[in-house]
Amino acid sequence: MGTVNIREAKTKRELVRFMDFPRKLYRGNPYFVPDMLSSQVADMQHGKNPAFAYCDAKCFLALRDGEIVGRIAGIHNRRANEKFGKNYLTVTHIDFIDDDEVVDALFDAVERWGRETHGCTHAHGPLGFSDMDREGMLVEGFDRMSLFITYYNHPYYIRQMERRGYGKEVDWIECRIKIPDAPVERLERIADCVQKRKKLRVVDLGNQGKPIKELAKDMFGLWNETYKALFGVVPMTEEQTDKYVSEFLPMLDPRTTAFVYNEAGEMVAFGISCPSLEKAQRQNGGRMFPFGWIPMLRALKGKNDTLDLLLIAVRPDLQGAGVNAIIMNEMQKKVIKAGFRYAETGPMLELNEKVQAQWKFFDYEQHKRRRCWVKEL
Repeated sequence: MGTVNIREAKTKRELVRFMDFPRKLYRGNPYFVPDMLSSQVADMQHGKNPAFAYCDAKCFLALRDGEIVGRIAGIHNRRANEKFGKNYLTVTHIDFIDDDEVVDALFDAVERWGRETHGCTHAHGPLGFSDMDREGMLVEGFDRMSLFITYYNHPYYIRQMERRGYGKEVDWIECRIKIPDAPVERLERIADCVQKRKKLRVVDLGNQGKPIKELAKDMFGLWNETYKALFGVVPMTEEQTDKYVSEFLPMLDPRTTAFVYNEAGEMVAFGISCPSLEKAQRQNGGRMFPFGWIPMLRALKGKNDTLDLLLIAVRPDLQGAGVNAIIMNEMQKKVIKAGFRYAETGPMLELNEKVQAQWKFFDYEQHKRRRCWVKEL
Protein backbone atom coordinates (compact mmCIF):
# COMPACT_ATOMS: atom_id res chain seq x y z
CA MET A 1 0.00 0.00 0.00
CA GLY A 2 1.15 3.51 -0.81
CA THR A 3 1.70 6.40 1.55
CA VAL A 4 -1.29 8.41 2.75
CA ASN A 5 -1.22 12.00 1.55
CA ILE A 6 -3.37 14.81 2.96
CA ARG A 7 -4.67 17.45 0.59
CA GLU A 8 -6.82 20.45 1.39
CA ALA A 9 -10.01 20.67 -0.68
CA LYS A 10 -10.28 24.29 -1.87
CA THR A 11 -11.77 24.49 -5.35
CA LYS A 12 -15.36 23.66 -6.19
CA ARG A 13 -14.20 20.52 -7.99
CA GLU A 14 -12.23 19.41 -4.93
CA LEU A 15 -15.19 20.17 -2.65
CA VAL A 16 -17.44 18.04 -4.87
CA ARG A 17 -15.01 15.14 -4.46
CA PHE A 18 -14.87 15.81 -0.71
CA MET A 19 -18.67 15.78 -0.33
CA ASP A 20 -19.18 12.86 -2.69
CA PHE A 21 -16.80 10.49 -0.88
CA PRO A 22 -19.43 8.96 1.47
CA ARG A 23 -21.59 7.94 -1.49
CA LYS A 24 -18.68 5.84 -2.74
CA LEU A 25 -17.68 4.58 0.71
CA TYR A 26 -21.21 3.34 1.41
CA ARG A 27 -22.08 2.08 -2.05
CA GLY A 28 -24.39 -0.92 -1.63
CA ASN A 29 -25.13 -0.15 2.03
CA PRO A 30 -28.94 -0.25 2.49
CA TYR A 31 -28.94 2.14 5.47
CA PHE A 32 -26.91 5.05 4.10
CA VAL A 33 -28.78 8.13 2.85
CA PRO A 34 -26.73 10.71 0.91
CA ASP A 35 -27.08 14.40 1.63
CA MET A 36 -27.85 16.81 -1.21
CA LEU A 37 -24.50 17.30 -2.93
CA SER A 38 -25.09 20.84 -4.18
CA SER A 39 -26.11 22.20 -0.77
CA GLN A 40 -23.19 20.47 0.94
CA VAL A 41 -20.70 21.99 -1.47
CA ALA A 42 -22.32 25.41 -1.06
CA ASP A 43 -22.00 25.15 2.72
CA MET A 44 -18.21 25.14 2.36
CA GLN A 45 -18.09 28.15 0.02
CA HIS A 46 -17.58 31.57 1.59
CA GLY A 47 -19.93 33.39 -0.75
CA LYS A 48 -22.81 30.97 -0.20
CA ASN A 49 -22.79 30.19 3.53
CA PRO A 50 -23.46 33.20 5.80
CA ALA A 51 -21.88 31.33 8.74
CA PHE A 52 -18.48 32.26 7.32
CA ALA A 53 -19.10 35.75 8.72
CA TYR A 54 -17.99 34.28 12.06
CA CYS A 55 -16.48 30.90 11.14
CA ASP A 56 -13.31 29.63 9.55
CA ALA A 57 -13.18 26.16 8.00
CA LYS A 58 -10.80 23.72 6.30
CA CYS A 59 -11.58 20.51 4.41
CA PHE A 60 -8.98 17.74 4.26
CA LEU A 61 -8.89 14.73 1.94
CA ALA A 62 -6.79 11.63 2.55
CA LEU A 63 -5.48 10.00 -0.63
CA ARG A 64 -3.58 6.79 -1.23
CA ASP A 65 -2.30 6.02 -4.71
CA GLY A 66 -4.49 8.84 -6.02
CA GLU A 67 -7.69 7.40 -4.53
CA ILE A 68 -9.68 9.14 -1.80
CA VAL A 69 -9.71 7.01 1.35
CA GLY A 70 -10.98 9.51 3.91
CA ARG A 71 -12.11 13.05 4.63
CA ILE A 72 -12.53 15.42 7.56
CA ALA A 73 -13.31 19.11 8.02
CA GLY A 74 -12.59 21.53 10.82
CA ILE A 75 -14.63 24.58 11.79
CA HIS A 76 -13.59 27.35 14.15
CA ASN A 77 -16.84 28.98 15.26
CA ARG A 78 -16.08 32.28 17.01
CA ARG A 79 -19.68 32.96 18.08
CA ALA A 80 -20.06 29.51 19.63
CA ASN A 81 -16.76 29.80 21.47
CA GLU A 82 -17.66 33.26 22.76
CA LYS A 83 -21.07 32.10 23.94
CA PHE A 84 -19.76 29.04 25.78
CA GLY A 85 -16.52 30.60 27.01
CA LYS A 86 -14.34 28.01 25.29
CA ASN A 87 -11.99 27.72 22.33
CA TYR A 88 -13.06 24.48 20.68
CA LEU A 89 -12.35 23.13 17.23
CA THR A 90 -15.44 21.61 15.63
CA VAL A 91 -14.76 18.52 13.53
CA THR A 92 -17.30 17.49 10.92
CA HIS A 93 -17.76 15.42 7.74
CA ILE A 94 -15.79 12.57 9.31
CA ASP A 95 -15.50 9.55 7.00
CA PHE A 96 -12.70 7.07 6.40
CA ILE A 97 -11.85 3.51 5.56
CA ASP A 98 -10.91 1.34 8.55
CA ASP A 99 -7.20 2.05 8.43
CA ASP A 100 -5.18 3.50 11.33
CA GLU A 101 -2.74 5.32 9.06
CA VAL A 102 -5.58 7.04 7.20
CA VAL A 103 -7.40 8.00 10.39
CA ASP A 104 -4.24 9.33 12.04
CA ALA A 105 -3.29 11.40 9.01
CA LEU A 106 -6.74 13.01 8.86
CA PHE A 107 -7.05 13.80 12.55
CA ASP A 108 -3.44 14.95 12.83
CA ALA A 109 -4.09 17.46 10.04
CA VAL A 110 -7.34 18.90 11.37
CA GLU A 111 -6.22 18.96 15.02
CA ARG A 112 -2.96 20.67 14.07
CA TRP A 113 -4.90 23.32 12.13
CA GLY A 114 -7.19 24.00 15.08
CA ARG A 115 -4.37 24.09 17.60
CA GLU A 116 -1.78 26.08 15.62
CA THR A 117 -4.04 28.45 13.68
CA HIS A 118 -6.70 29.18 16.29
CA GLY A 119 -5.16 28.05 19.59
CA CYS A 120 -7.96 25.55 20.21
CA THR A 121 -7.77 23.61 23.47
CA HIS A 122 -10.23 20.85 22.54
CA ALA A 123 -11.79 19.26 19.48
CA HIS A 124 -15.38 18.04 19.41
CA GLY A 125 -17.90 16.77 16.91
CA PRO A 126 -19.25 15.83 14.52
CA LEU A 127 -21.14 19.11 14.60
CA GLY A 128 -21.82 21.70 11.92
CA PHE A 129 -21.86 25.44 11.39
CA SER A 130 -25.19 25.53 13.23
CA ASP A 131 -27.57 23.18 15.02
CA MET A 132 -29.53 22.93 11.76
CA ASP A 133 -26.69 20.98 10.15
CA ARG A 134 -26.05 17.26 10.43
CA GLU A 135 -24.49 16.34 13.76
CA GLY A 136 -23.65 13.30 15.85
CA MET A 137 -21.86 10.05 14.98
CA LEU A 138 -24.00 6.94 15.00
CA VAL A 139 -23.13 4.61 17.91
CA GLU A 140 -26.33 2.49 17.99
CA GLY A 141 -28.78 1.56 15.24
CA PHE A 142 -26.46 0.57 12.41
CA ASP A 143 -29.17 -1.69 10.97
CA ARG A 144 -31.65 1.20 10.55
CA MET A 145 -31.81 3.62 7.65
CA SER A 146 -30.54 7.06 8.51
CA LEU A 147 -32.72 10.12 8.03
CA PHE A 148 -32.07 12.62 5.26
CA ILE A 149 -30.96 15.06 8.00
CA THR A 150 -28.51 12.72 9.78
CA TYR A 151 -25.17 11.01 9.21
CA TYR A 152 -24.70 7.28 8.77
CA ASN A 153 -21.40 5.62 9.58
CA HIS A 154 -19.83 2.19 9.98
CA PRO A 155 -19.48 0.69 13.51
CA TYR A 156 -15.68 0.79 13.26
CA TYR A 157 -15.78 4.59 13.55
CA ILE A 158 -16.39 4.18 17.31
CA ARG A 159 -13.20 2.16 17.81
CA GLN A 160 -11.19 4.64 15.78
CA MET A 161 -12.53 7.65 17.70
CA GLU A 162 -11.67 5.99 21.01
CA ARG A 163 -8.23 5.04 19.71
CA ARG A 164 -7.64 8.72 18.89
CA GLY A 165 -8.47 9.66 22.49
CA TYR A 166 -12.00 10.96 21.99
CA GLY A 167 -14.70 10.39 24.59
CA LYS A 168 -18.39 11.11 24.92
CA GLU A 169 -19.47 14.74 25.29
CA VAL A 170 -23.22 14.31 24.69
CA ASP A 171 -25.53 11.77 23.04
CA TRP A 172 -28.68 12.20 21.02
CA ILE A 173 -31.35 9.50 20.71
CA GLU A 174 -33.87 8.85 17.95
CA CYS A 175 -37.23 7.09 18.09
CA ARG A 176 -39.64 5.39 15.70
CA ILE A 177 -43.26 6.10 16.58
CA LYS A 178 -46.30 4.04 15.63
CA ILE A 179 -49.03 6.44 14.54
CA PRO A 180 -52.36 5.29 16.02
CA ASP A 181 -55.38 4.44 13.89
CA ALA A 182 -57.45 7.08 15.67
CA PRO A 183 -56.53 10.23 17.64
CA VAL A 184 -55.52 9.64 21.26
CA GLU A 185 -58.49 10.96 23.26
CA ARG A 186 -56.49 11.93 26.34
CA LEU A 187 -54.22 14.08 24.20
CA GLU A 188 -57.27 15.72 22.60
CA ARG A 189 -58.75 16.58 26.00
CA ILE A 190 -55.51 18.10 27.29
CA ALA A 191 -55.03 20.11 24.11
CA ASP A 192 -58.59 21.48 24.15
CA CYS A 193 -58.29 22.48 27.80
CA VAL A 194 -54.94 24.26 27.36
CA GLN A 195 -56.06 25.99 24.18
CA LYS A 196 -59.12 27.48 25.90
CA ARG A 197 -57.30 28.38 29.11
CA LYS A 198 -54.41 30.12 27.34
CA LYS A 199 -56.66 31.61 24.61
CA LEU A 200 -54.56 30.15 21.82
CA ARG A 201 -55.54 29.27 18.27
CA VAL A 202 -54.26 26.72 15.79
CA VAL A 203 -53.48 28.09 12.35
CA ASP A 204 -53.13 26.03 9.20
CA LEU A 205 -50.45 26.70 6.64
CA GLY A 206 -51.67 29.34 4.21
CA ASN A 207 -54.44 30.59 6.50
CA GLN A 208 -52.39 32.68 8.91
CA GLY A 209 -52.92 35.97 7.08
CA LYS A 210 -49.33 36.48 5.96
CA PRO A 211 -47.09 35.08 3.17
CA ILE A 212 -45.64 31.64 3.82
CA LYS A 213 -42.10 33.04 3.67
CA GLU A 214 -42.91 35.45 6.52
CA LEU A 215 -44.45 32.58 8.47
CA ALA A 216 -41.24 30.60 8.04
CA LYS A 217 -39.20 33.56 9.32
CA ASP A 218 -41.47 33.77 12.38
CA MET A 219 -40.86 30.06 12.87
CA PHE A 220 -37.08 30.41 12.89
CA GLY A 221 -37.33 33.45 15.14
CA LEU A 222 -39.16 31.26 17.64
CA TRP A 223 -36.59 28.51 17.05
CA ASN A 224 -33.81 30.93 18.05
CA GLU A 225 -35.64 31.79 21.26
CA THR A 226 -36.56 28.22 22.14
CA TYR A 227 -33.37 26.33 21.31
CA LYS A 228 -30.76 28.84 22.53
CA ALA A 229 -30.28 27.07 25.88
CA LEU A 230 -29.56 23.66 24.34
CA PHE A 231 -26.14 22.10 23.82
CA GLY A 232 -24.11 23.74 21.09
CA VAL A 233 -26.87 26.05 19.87
CA VAL A 234 -25.95 29.57 18.77
CA PRO A 235 -28.86 31.79 17.63
CA MET A 236 -28.91 32.20 13.87
CA THR A 237 -28.19 35.51 12.20
CA GLU A 238 -30.76 37.07 9.87
CA GLU A 239 -28.73 35.91 6.88
CA GLN A 240 -28.67 32.33 8.17
CA THR A 241 -32.40 32.48 8.83
CA ASP A 242 -32.98 33.49 5.20
CA LYS A 243 -30.84 30.53 4.09
CA TYR A 244 -32.77 27.97 6.12
CA VAL A 245 -36.14 29.51 5.22
CA SER A 246 -35.37 28.90 1.55
CA GLU A 247 -34.36 25.30 2.32
CA PHE A 248 -37.44 24.54 4.43
CA LEU A 249 -40.09 26.21 2.26
CA PRO A 250 -40.43 23.25 -0.17
CA MET A 251 -41.06 20.92 2.79
CA LEU A 252 -43.84 22.96 4.43
CA ASP A 253 -46.97 20.88 3.87
CA PRO A 254 -50.41 21.61 5.41
CA ARG A 255 -50.80 17.86 6.08
CA THR A 256 -47.73 17.71 8.31
CA THR A 257 -47.35 21.11 9.98
CA ALA A 258 -49.01 22.91 12.87
CA PHE A 259 -48.72 26.48 14.17
CA VAL A 260 -50.10 27.98 17.38
CA TYR A 261 -50.73 31.71 17.87
CA ASN A 262 -51.78 33.79 20.86
CA GLU A 263 -54.32 36.62 20.99
CA ALA A 264 -51.64 39.16 20.07
CA GLY A 265 -50.99 37.34 16.79
CA GLU A 266 -47.62 36.00 17.92
CA MET A 267 -46.45 32.50 17.04
CA VAL A 268 -45.91 30.66 20.32
CA ALA A 269 -45.44 27.08 19.11
CA PHE A 270 -44.98 25.06 15.94
CA GLY A 271 -44.39 21.54 14.70
CA ILE A 272 -42.75 20.81 11.34
CA SER A 273 -42.53 17.41 9.70
CA CYS A 274 -42.47 16.10 6.16
CA PRO A 275 -43.01 12.82 4.32
CA SER A 276 -39.92 10.62 4.54
CA LEU A 277 -37.33 11.60 1.93
CA GLU A 278 -34.80 8.86 2.66
CA LYS A 279 -35.71 6.47 -0.16
CA ALA A 280 -35.99 9.35 -2.61
CA GLN A 281 -32.51 10.60 -1.77
CA ARG A 282 -31.09 7.11 -2.02
CA GLN A 283 -32.68 6.88 -5.45
CA ASN A 284 -31.31 10.18 -6.72
CA GLY A 285 -27.91 9.80 -5.05
CA GLY A 286 -28.11 13.25 -3.48
CA ARG A 287 -28.43 14.99 -6.84
CA MET A 288 -31.48 17.04 -7.79
CA PHE A 289 -30.59 17.43 -11.46
CA PRO A 290 -31.24 16.49 -14.13
CA PHE A 291 -33.95 14.11 -12.88
CA GLY A 292 -33.30 13.72 -9.15
CA TRP A 293 -36.19 16.03 -8.31
CA ILE A 294 -38.69 13.45 -9.61
CA PRO A 295 -38.37 10.92 -6.73
CA MET A 296 -38.27 13.84 -4.28
CA LEU A 297 -41.55 15.19 -5.61
CA ARG A 298 -43.11 11.73 -5.48
CA ALA A 299 -42.01 11.32 -1.86
CA LEU A 300 -43.42 14.70 -0.84
CA LYS A 301 -46.69 14.54 -2.75
CA GLY A 302 -47.31 10.84 -3.41
CA LYS A 303 -48.08 7.82 -1.23
CA ASN A 304 -45.76 7.60 1.77
CA ASP A 305 -46.39 5.78 5.05
CA THR A 306 -43.55 7.34 7.06
CA LEU A 307 -43.12 10.84 8.40
CA ASP A 308 -39.90 12.60 9.42
CA LEU A 309 -40.38 14.86 12.46
CA LEU A 310 -38.06 17.81 11.89
CA LEU A 311 -38.69 20.61 14.39
CA ILE A 312 -40.98 21.32 17.31
CA ALA A 313 -40.80 24.39 19.52
CA VAL A 314 -42.78 26.05 22.31
CA ARG A 315 -41.96 29.56 23.50
CA PRO A 316 -39.95 29.31 26.75
CA ASP A 317 -42.50 31.15 28.91
CA LEU A 318 -45.16 28.61 27.87
CA GLN A 319 -43.09 25.46 28.29
CA GLY A 320 -44.52 23.11 30.89
CA ALA A 321 -47.99 24.60 30.41
CA GLY A 322 -49.25 21.89 28.07
CA VAL A 323 -48.94 23.92 24.86
CA ASN A 324 -46.95 21.11 23.26
CA ALA A 325 -50.11 18.98 23.58
CA ILE A 326 -51.86 21.36 21.17
CA ILE A 327 -49.13 20.81 18.59
CA MET A 328 -49.10 17.04 19.09
CA ASN A 329 -52.89 16.80 18.91
CA GLU A 330 -53.13 18.87 15.75
CA MET A 331 -50.41 16.86 14.06
CA GLN A 332 -51.84 13.48 15.11
CA LYS A 333 -55.20 14.37 13.54
CA LYS A 334 -53.59 15.54 10.32
CA VAL A 335 -51.18 12.67 9.77
CA ILE A 336 -53.78 10.02 10.61
CA LYS A 337 -56.10 11.56 8.03
CA ALA A 338 -53.25 11.66 5.49
CA GLY A 339 -52.57 7.93 5.95
CA PHE A 340 -49.16 7.98 7.63
CA ARG A 341 -48.36 4.91 9.75
CA TYR A 342 -44.97 5.71 11.29
CA ALA A 343 -42.95 8.74 12.34
CA GLU A 344 -39.20 9.05 12.76
CA THR A 345 -37.90 11.63 15.20
CA GLY A 346 -34.77 13.56 14.51
CA PRO A 347 -31.94 13.46 17.06
CA MET A 348 -33.03 14.51 20.58
CA LEU A 349 -30.54 15.25 23.34
CA GLU A 350 -30.71 12.30 25.73
CA LEU A 351 -31.09 14.67 28.70
CA ASN A 352 -33.85 16.74 27.07
CA GLU A 353 -36.69 15.11 28.96
CA LYS A 354 -39.21 17.76 27.86
CA VAL A 355 -38.96 16.68 24.23
CA GLN A 356 -38.92 12.95 24.98
CA ALA A 357 -41.99 13.26 27.22
CA GLN A 358 -44.04 14.26 24.17
CA TRP A 359 -44.07 10.68 22.90
CA LYS A 360 -45.61 9.20 26.07
CA PHE A 361 -49.04 9.14 24.41
CA PHE A 362 -47.80 6.84 21.62
CA ASP A 363 -46.26 3.43 21.04
CA TYR A 364 -42.59 4.01 20.18
CA GLU A 365 -39.12 2.49 20.29
CA GLN A 366 -35.78 4.18 20.82
CA HIS A 367 -33.72 2.66 18.02
CA LYS A 368 -30.74 4.93 17.34
CA ARG A 369 -28.13 6.80 19.32
CA ARG A 370 -25.52 9.23 18.06
CA ARG A 371 -22.65 10.96 19.79
CA CYS A 372 -20.68 14.18 19.93
CA TRP A 373 -17.11 13.27 20.84
CA VAL A 374 -14.59 15.52 22.59
CA LYS A 375 -10.82 15.44 23.10
CA GLU A 376 -8.29 17.73 24.73
CA LEU A 377 -5.68 18.84 22.21
